[in-house]
Amino acid sequence: MSFNSDASSPSTSASAADATTRDWIFPSYSFVHSPHNIHRTPRRRRFSSYQPPPQQFNSTASFQQRAAGNDSNTISSSVSRSRPGRFEFGNHEKSTTLLDGGIDGGGSAGVKSKSNEAVTSEKRGIKERKTTSSEETFLGVLRSWLRVRWPLTFTVAILIAVLSSLVHKNFSLHNEVTELQDRISKLNVKLKLCNLFDSIDIGGELSPQDVSVNNFSSKSLKIAALAFSITFLTLPFFLFKYVNYVSKSRRLFDNATEEISLNKQLAYRVDVFLSVTPYAKPLALLVATLLLICVGGLSLFGVTDGSLADSLWLSWTYVADSGNHANSEGLGPRLVSVSISFGGMLIFAMMLGLVSDAISEKFDSLRKGRSEVVEKNHTLILGWSNKLGSLLNQLAIANESMGGGIVVVMAERDKEDMELDIGKMEFDFRGTSVICRSGSPLILADLKKVSVSKARAIIVLADDGNADQSDARALRTVLSLTGVKEGLNGHIVVELSDLDNEVLVKLVGGDLVETVVAHDVIGRLMIQCARQPGLAQIWEDILGFENCEFYFKRWPKLDGMQFEDVLISFPEAIPCGVKVASHGGKIILNPEDTYVLQEGDEVLVIAEDDDSYAPSDLPMVWRGSLPKDELVHKSFEKILLCGWRRDMEDIITVLDAFLAEGSELWMFNEVAENERERKLGDGGLDTDRLVNIKLINREGNAVIRRHLESLPLESFDSILILADESVEDSAIQADSRSLATLLLIRDIQAKRLPYGEALVSQGSWMGEMQQASVKSVIISEILDPRTKNLLSMSKISDYVLSNELVSMALAMVAEDRQINNVLEELFAEEGNELHIRGANLYIREGEELSFYEILLRARQRREIVIGYRPADTGKAVINPSSKNERRKWSLKDVFVVIADKE
Repeated sequence: MSFNSDASSPSTSASAADATTRDWIFPSYSFVHSPHNIHRTPRRRRFSSYQPPPQQFNSTASFQQRAAGNDSNTISSSVSRSRPGRFEFGNHEKSTTLLDGGIDGGGSAGVKSKSNEAVTSEKRGIKERKTTSSEETFLGVLRSWLRVRWPLTFTVAILIAVLSSLVHKNFSLHNEVTELQDRISKLNVKLKLCNLFDSIDIGGELSPQDVSVNNFSSKSLKIAALAFSITFLTLPFFLFKYVNYVSKSRRLFDNATEEISLNKQLAYRVDVFLSVTPYAKPLALLVATLLLICVGGLSLFGVTDGSLADSLWLSWTYVADSGNHANSEGLGPRLVSVSISFGGMLIFAMMLGLVSDAISEKFDSLRKGRSEVVEKNHTLILGWSNKLGSLLNQLAIANESMGGGIVVVMAERDKEDMELDIGKMEFDFRGTSVICRSGSPLILADLKKVSVSKARAIIVLADDGNADQSDARALRTVLSLTGVKEGLNGHIVVELSDLDNEVLVKLVGGDLVETVVAHDVIGRLMIQCARQPGLAQIWEDILGFENCEFYFKRWPKLDGMQFEDVLISFPEAIPCGVKVASHGGKIILNPEDTYVLQEGDEVLVIAEDDDSYAPSDLPMVWRGSLPKDELVHKSFEKILLCGWRRDMEDIITVLDAFLAEGSELWMFNEVAENERERKLGDGGLDTDRLVNIKLINREGNAVIRRHLESLPLESFDSILILADESVEDSAIQADSRSLATLLLIRDIQAKRLPYGEALVSQGSWMGEMQQASVKSVIISEILDPRTKNLLSMSKISDYVLSNELVSMALAMVAEDRQINNVLEELFAEEGNELHIRGANLYIREGEELSFYEILLRARQRREIVIGYRPADTGKAVINPSSKNERRKWSLKDVFVVIADKE
């Protein structure tokens, strides 16, 4: 293309004519490329409202105008460019023609081509007129529609443009994400190849063929993972259907035989596994969690573009936190993530249930006493009876000097009930802790639970009820204790109900066992107390830990000293015997004065506590002489036994040994006379061989007054009211019966007093009973400690509290098993026993003596004085203090001594 810069400018008229003949202006090439052209921001084209007037097309004029205007194209184009451009549909082809003519041809070229273009212009004119008319018609309709609907059209156009841009942006972002994921997958493939083939240098990027192969293999793996997940999830359903099918098939073919179905067998196996395996439930929960994570990870791997490790980790996050699935995108990932989250909620609910059950079971085991006792050197009590309260009281008193101790109680009762009953006991535990456990002493696991091998003493209580069943259970308990593999550090104290069973228990337990026969102890105490009123209170003081009790201890400084000098060597204790080391630990009560203590010998004393006494220098004591060498002769006695005990033959045997010849023993109970002889014969007693007593049988009910009135109650020296065999299983009922019998007997005795003596009581029924009690001694066997207060306040009976005395004996033997040998000798028919002696045997009227001097005078009678009871008080003093201090004594005073049986 050429451009003539020297061409003259067209005239103003030519420019005006040209402007009137053209309906649009196009900038010339020189104006566009001129340095004076100012580039402006192109404006949006608008539809023009200008409508040119219709005129006849003149080809010659048009041609001349184009020829004349060739020289002025530059200026006219620059002027037309400076105007706002307008677009007209009707002049489109004309403008195209002018543009072609203005640019392709110069001034001379345009003149030469006039003749050739004339014919073409004619044809084109005809065609343009037809086109112009149709376009004008269409434009008219369009302009009228736009004038009416242009606001709506404009709004719709804006909305379409906004939506189109958003859709385009969404697709562009999706394409970018897809490209980034493809690049990440390629990089992952490269990283895996680098890890697997570390020694090989993988240079450059993977080829497109390798990338396509990796993509194909990755898709195959994802499809396989998804198929495996679906198959694994549907497998239990088909398995369940198969099991039901097999079970139904077996029932159809085997109607005659009662074979257990397959589904019941599987359910049984699962039940056994959950019951037998200790950690079955947590293990099942762990397996279910791992399966859910694995199956969920494979499913996520199949529906997402991530790796398998990432899918597994994402599956774990869905299981651990069900809210993490909210970030999932796409139908497949969302469906899988929701399923995993739902499974995670179930797993969490199962885990919460297991934890809650474990905590509840632990608290329940603690509440029911199933936990293990981690103690040593404690006292273990096996069983439960009405003697437990007194036993715990004595153990608490014994442990007070050590700041308290540990007592463990195991019985076949609920722990809460035991603790509630112990809490109701009205005594001070003095720092001793009582631990209750529920269990059976016949089960080794329960014995290990209470640390039986580390206990320093084990007490087996007799059950309340039948004596033979109670002793049989005690025997089985001893067998269980001897079967402990770890062995026992302490000894076993067994309470028995029948003396005949003592041999069996000692045969089974051997040297570990010490027995206390409750019925035998109570029976012998009742006999001793009936013959010597006030002895029951002395036994309570000696057996209980509240006052003075027996202790063994070795004192090397006393070796080589005679026992007579040992008696006055302890200001705070009274020696009673010696444990001889040279004779295998044999205990000698009340030894000879000339016995010399040897190395290893231990001294038996009565003291307040084991650390409250010690030997001192020998004091100067005046021996003196007895007022008169008087022997205590046995006198004829008349004794009444109300009630029937199962060890009646033992009581009769002991009474025959203690009483003087010619004494009478009356037996009053509801047992027929023939039945009495049979029972006594079954017990090994031959009534024809009795030496000192004569049996007189009377049949009747001890709680019926007319039956009691048939007896010469005022003539008896002692009356023993026994807990009848028919009601001994119930302590309250037995005590009620004994108390009713006691009141009836005292009332009958008071009515039969001489007239002069009855006036002294001044008509008071209590005074009459107390007056009658002076004439005879009544000993009541009391089982319930609550009845003790009634009898002690009324002062109408010298009572024996059987359960409390047995508990005291059990506690004392539990603290020191050697004491059992001392008690056995004191309760036996032969040997030494406790006696109450009158003061006239040791002192003269108005004589002032110290306790040491009386002690040495009593040695002339081969007796050991352990205490006294003043005439003006009813309470005995055991192991008095200030033994070397003199005081004035009365002949009405009595002394408590240990002496040989008379």
